[in-house]
Amino acid sequence: MNKTILTLTNHCMFHLGDCPDAWQSWYNDTDWDEISLPHDWSVTLPFSKEYSSGTGYLAGGIGWYRLRITPNKNWIGKRIRLAFDGIYKNSKIWCNSYYLGSRPNGYISFTYDITDQFRYDRDNIISIQVDHRDLSDSRWFTGSGITRKVNLIIEEPIYLVPDGLFFTTPEVLADKASFTVSNEIMNNRDKDTKLTIISKLIWDSKEITATATDTVPAGSQKTMITNATIEKPQLWSPKHPHLYTLETWICLEQPEGDTFTYLADSRKVGIRSIRFDPDQGFFLNEVPMKIKGVCVHHDAGCLGAAVPEAVWIRRLRKLKDMGCNAIRMSHNPHMPELYDLCDSMGFLVMDEAFDEWEGPKNKWSTGHNVYPPKHQGYYLDFPLWHEQDLTALIRKNRCHPSIIMWSIGNEIDYPNDPYCHPSFNTMTGNNDTNKPAEERQYNPERPDAKRLAVLSRHLTEIVKRHDSSRPVTLAAAFPELSGALGFLDPLDVAGYNYKEHLYEESHLTYPDKPFLGSENGHSLKAWRAVTDNPYISGQFLWTGIDYLGEAHGWPIHGAGSGLLTLAGFEKPWYYRRQSFWSEEPVVHISTTLVSNDIGEWTPVYDSWNYTAGEEILIKCYTNLKDITFYLNEELLGVYEKDIDKDCISLTLPFSPGILMAKGITADNTAISHTLTTTGTACQVSLRCWEDITHPLQESRLYQIEVTMKDYRGNDVLSDCSCLHITVDNGSLLGLENGDLADNTDYSATYRRVYQGHLIIYVKPEDISKQTVITVNGENLRAASLHVNNERNGL
Repeated sequence: MNKTILTLTNHCMFHLGDCPDAWQSWYNDTDWDEISLPHDWSVTLPFSKEYSSGTGYLAGGIGWYRLRITPNKNWIGKRIRLAFDGIYKNSKIWCNSYYLGSRPNGYISFTYDITDQFRYDRDNIISIQVDHRDLSDSRWFTGSGITRKVNLIIEEPIYLVPDGLFFTTPEVLADKASFTVSNEIMNNRDKDTKLTIISKLIWDSKEITATATDTVPAGSQKTMITNATIEKPQLWSPKHPHLYTLETWICLEQPEGDTFTYLADSRKVGIRSIRFDPDQGFFLNEVPMKIKGVCVHHDAGCLGAAVPEAVWIRRLRKLKDMGCNAIRMSHNPHMPELYDLCDSMGFLVMDEAFDEWEGPKNKWSTGHNVYPPKHQGYYLDFPLWHEQDLTALIRKNRCHPSIIMWSIGNEIDYPNDPYCHPSFNTMTGNNDTNKPAEERQYNPERPDAKRLAVLSRHLTEIVKRHDSSRPVTLAAAFPELSGALGFLDPLDVAGYNYKEHLYEESHLTYPDKPFLGSENGHSLKAWRAVTDNPYISGQFLWTGIDYLGEAHGWPIHGAGSGLLTLAGFEKPWYYRRQSFWSEEPVVHISTTLVSNDIGEWTPVYDSWNYTAGEEILIKCYTNLKDITFYLNEELLGVYEKDIDKDCISLTLPFSPGILMAKGITADNTAISHTLTTTGTACQVSLRCWEDITHPLQESRLYQIEVTMKDYRGNDVLSDCSCLHITVDNGSLLGLENGDLADNTDYSATYRRVYQGHLIIYVKPEDISKQTVITVNGENLRAASLHVNNERNGL
């Protein structure tokens, strides 16, 4: 029997609140709610000022889940495991009243072997308690519950140890590459068994096979190595994310001389080489490349932390179109599907393990830098769990070609949070606005920053134990102190957060250390620090997408530092960054009142609606040499792009009509962007985003993009109408507008549009019928969208 993986989505009961006896398999859960997995209960509850600003003013608590698994007689004699991709947090799990164990970390994947507890005469009951009462445990929104996928895995008694396969490419050249597969084999039979491991690397109809034969003692595990060479390999890169299929087969010798062969694992892998040079930066497949990255948190607004794969596909495509080629998984392991998408869509990945080690960071609960902070969080579990959690992250993700480095921590050395040192009487961090003076001063009672070097070396050693093929890094917040104390010494690559002014000095101080911006602001100067210095490998912007939590104070429930809103719509600054990063021609105009001008950071809008005669500032984001401007087809002038400016700027008195910016590309192609004076919104445009449909019905998702229109069909991006949504033959999963001050319950069936946009998430029910989404609003023409589930068309 080949390895079978069943995703447990339905037949799950949920209760918010503690039920101390719910671990018992005979417990009566008939009055609980039936839900689908993954599930985040925090976003089903109202926003409230009484909760923590750091985690988005949303509730936590204790929740119980009970899964029902019907047995299959064909599974008798097989090994059965439960695999959880992530439960936030403090999970405790029982199978048929047998306690399996607990896991404090809410972002880590883990498995339990339930072969001995599994029964075949009636349904199996999996009971799960989740405890997230400490709402100030994070600096951003975490979610609550079984927020990631759950799998039931059935396999033969001789199998690959969970996360025990490691695919590496020791040598990668243009004309050939070698690969090695390390296979950790477990023999749960009661006798020694001779077997052959067969590794098949498949591309289209071509196949390369490597084998290894050995005897695995009864009740033991053994590592078996297969390796081979492939001619003219298809190399993985962001532009060409070629992936191979790696199949692992186990062939057992039977007593009668026959063989029994079965598929033990199948996954996608890539062939590529990575290298960080202290003087020349990052190389992929020996080609120099600047890392154009963004940091992302794991939530999706109204969907919370239980994010369907299709939502990330939409987000990543937009980031790709912007010119982004890298993702930093801030500041914790993310859902496995996101790593798969980075592999298949072509994104480099910095995979990050921790935001705090054994020292507690300040957790703001009543607004950013509003004292006193709280000190809940992972630091309480770090001493006992850090090695197991870090090991699980590395082993789970080390076969992904997209991952180019492991980060062992984010801003662990943030000044006075809590570490300090007498060499600095006063320290100010990058995020210390309004921080009291006494909180910036040296306090000998705080933990000594010298401790950080010890922990940095210890964590680096753990990573290298499980993967020596990738560099180890971290995101340093105050390297002017921590670097001098040895914090950076064990690292292969040094990551600096917002420390561009230290690049040159640090390059001289650490001549053998490669550097990159692990977290950066959006200024042109910060990007020039990358392009002007070949030894800087790249940057990761904070952030690519807005996120819940880290709120500055009620009623704001999230952070607006992204280039995409929480609803996944482009902000004007998205096009600004596109003009920096994209190799495609870019022309985009945004405007504001001249009186709002504050330079580079001026808030601008994609609008040409003002009062006649008002003086308007026009900003054109472009990577072309010059741009021609027109107003109502009258020439305004030709303006050259100053490479030392982030845009072309001009001012003129407002006159209604059509404003156009036009440029000519190197191949003499004209491209343009226009803004039109619009009327009042009177109609709604509904568009089902592309044709993303999961082959499994329970995983299908429709993302309906809402745009407000005037009577001519122009986008009205200033509109904030309240829309009411109904769904026929489907479930409304959520409404997100991207407005971080809109605290309408996420469970509501209505919401205002924000800047003329709204996203509607719908899960279809009966795929043999159409799903119909209807939108109504005051003084608006009703709109309906019919989605044909079978053909996945409109």
